[in-house]
Amino acid sequence: MANSRPTAGRSVSRRGILAGGLTLGVALASPAVARAVPFDPHRSTVRTDPDFRPVTFRLPAPTGRKALGTTALHLVDRSRPDPRMPSGHRELMVSLWYPASVTSGAPFAKYMPKRTATEVDSAWTGEYGLALPTGSFDFANTETHSRVDAAMQPVPHPVVLFSPGYQYSRFVNTAQVEDLASRGYVVVTMDHTHETPTEFPGGRFLPGVPADQLPDPAFTRAAVETRTADARFVLDQLERIAGGRNQDTDGKPLPSGLGGGLDLEKVGMFGFGLGGYATANTLLVDRRFGAGLDLDGTLQDDPSKGPLGEVARKGLDQPFLLFGSDTTQRTDEGKEHYDKSWAGFWDAQRGWKLNLGLAGAKQKAFTDYQFVFDQLFRAIYGEDEIITSVMTALVGSVDPARSVLAQRQYLTAFFDQNLRHRPELLLRGESPRFPEVRFAR
Repeated sequence: MANSRPTAGRSVSRRGILAGGLTLGVALASPAVARAVPFDPHRSTVRTDPDFRPVTFRLPAPTGRKALGTTALHLVDRSRPDPRMPSGHRELMVSLWYPASVTSGAPFAKYMPKRTATEVDSAWTGEYGLALPTGSFDFANTETHSRVDAAMQPVPHPVVLFSPGYQYSRFVNTAQVEDLASRGYVVVTMDHTHETPTEFPGGRFLPGVPADQLPDPAFTRAAVETRTADARFVLDQLERIAGGRNQDTDGKPLPSGLGGGLDLEKVGMFGFGLGGYATANTLLVDRRFGAGLDLDGTLQDDPSKGPLGEVARKGLDQPFLLFGSDTTQRTDEGKEHYDKSWAGFWDAQRGWKLNLGLAGAKQKAFTDYQFVFDQLFRAIYGEDEIITSVMTALVGSVDPARSVLAQRQYLTAFFDQNLRHRPELLLRGESPRFPEVRFAR
């Protein structure tokens, strides 16, 4: 399979950044102390070093055998008015990631478009409080393993939609998405306009919800309903593309073989955070979606009080997997990690069900940030023991490489079993291959 070339970004010199006034809430004198005192990103300060260069990242190579292609589509839903958009209707940007038949000559896709990359970098270096120099995350020059608009393998492939977390770009789960595509799936990632940062053809850009704006119950419910409508609309457009009609609003030519490569009798969906809630809600109202997976997303509009979300009360007929971190589980009522919406859903679920936990993980470990942060802070601080505290504070103590591999294997096993109808031993109980994945009983 054609892979992207490793990229090595220039970084802040360790000597310069420490001399410039870095405070991490960690004593540097002793490794034992470095592990014991937690990193506090909100108290960190960094002075830009004159040798600083933005850091590009190496995405984990997909584990499947298929070469990869990707294309972006601009879609307009004329059934939903939106006065904030030039068309007066709901507009979306989606990316398709798929098995490619011919890749020679096509460039590797960049991780994010330039304006989106700038917005995401600004959020993490400023508003989210990592206190790093602006421009630390060079997503616009980071390469994926997928070739732009490459011809698609013309045989039908199962289709899986992906919904990102609250405020998150559709690109920050690319490692999961590319791996599924390398195993023979077409994966469609969605930006939810006005909430997630969205870049349209011609340079038009909408930043989405500000990084410091927390969702309230009314917003959460509205966002889930909007995301559900987005997913159903996108599937409608895929059906038209499979029928030979180009649905791109700007008339962009579709990759060769795209329509014939969509098996819309086998459709699933997964999501991270709020995208996991949207996934469950979409399956509740649209039976075209045959299986769903929730990565650490509560199924409740207000986790602190009030009734459960509708899908948590009613359950589903379709197979569904709950995959949680140490901070979200349905077991151990009364503990900090207990999520009553997951417990309610488990009791109400009629279809096949499974609840997994990723030991040592925090929520962001279910995104690309687990290896992005690891590479970024290693570029800045080298191999210093301080990285342990940094990573534990942001994504948990789970090893990034092991976490990526485990998530990829269980996602593929779930969709292979429930869309391709291939029984998977990995889903029957704990595996010695993945001791970090626990089955919640």
